[in-house]
Amino acid sequence: MPLNIPINLPAVEALRKENIFVMDSERAESQEIRPLKLLIVNLMPLKITTETDLIRLLSNTPLQMEVDFLRMDSHTPKNTPIEHMMEFYKPFDEVGKSKYDGMIVTGAPVEHLPFEEVSYWKELQAIFDWGQKNVTSTFYICWAAQAGLYHFYGVPKYPLEEKLFGVYKHTVFDKLNPLFRGFDDVFYVPHSRHTEIRREDILKVPELTLLSESLEAGVYMVMARSGRDIFITGHSEYSPRTLDTEYKRDLKKGLPIRMPENYYLNDNPENDPVVRWRSHANLLFTNWLNYFVYQETPYDLSEIE
Repeated sequence: MPLNIPINLPAVEALRKENIFVMDSERAESQEIRPLKLLIVNLMPLKITTETDLIRLLSNTPLQMEVDFLRMDSHTPKNTPIEHMMEFYKPFDEVGKSKYDGMIVTGAPVEHLPFEEVSYWKELQAIFDWGQKNVTSTFYICWAAQAGLYHFYGVPKYPLEEKLFGVYKHTVFDKLNPLFRGFDDVFYVPHSRHTEIRREDILKVPELTLLSESLEAGVYMVMARSGRDIFITGHSEYSPRTLDTEYKRDLKKGLPIRMPENYYLNDNPENDPVVRWRSHANLLFTNWLNYFVYQETPYDLSEIE
């Protein structure tokens, strides 16, 4: 899906160098197509990196899409230039007047805090609630998945004894669900987190459907409202080097970190990573956009209920 994004967004040039098709706003304006409108709530600290990771996965399907980025008014990011935030990100007061075909909420490095102690928790709750009535389908990633499940259904998160860090095998429970069209019986997903949600808590809630999990990484995918809410505990969007960068960053800082599992060739950090998750990640995002956004959203966005 060619993305209608600002021509000077840093991700555009980076992805063109990867031979990934990205449509900028100048070309999009010449096409007489109603684009899908997507809102990205980017809570990650390295926002330009996350923008690039997400756009890489969103940009290669058949229809045009228009992307807005939302910034949190109650939090000022430390790792992204303020000029970038002011140019490419909109406040909720502005985006809240619109409706969107789809919304993605990213993870955030605040797992050590109870949800209520996160500085922007109340603002994020308001965005979650607004999305229920103004977005056709919302895709929650990692900490955002935990936050959404807690906010709407009271599902708690639990601290892990050590960080879950690596690339793990996953299986599917409902092979007929459109999200899994084209999936193999076993697929891989990167994880990088200090907390977990547990299957027994998911199964207690009738409104929730557990779609996929891992023997090593636990619950992976949960669905609610017939696919209008999809919660993903891993990082399918990660680029090949993301875990490597995180590992070597923490080693340099002297932080306790073990080598990411099932990641480096021959488990040697001097070797390149073995990328096992790219095909699954592309299928996951394409299937979500097609079957839970494009096929379900009304042509007139004002009709979203």
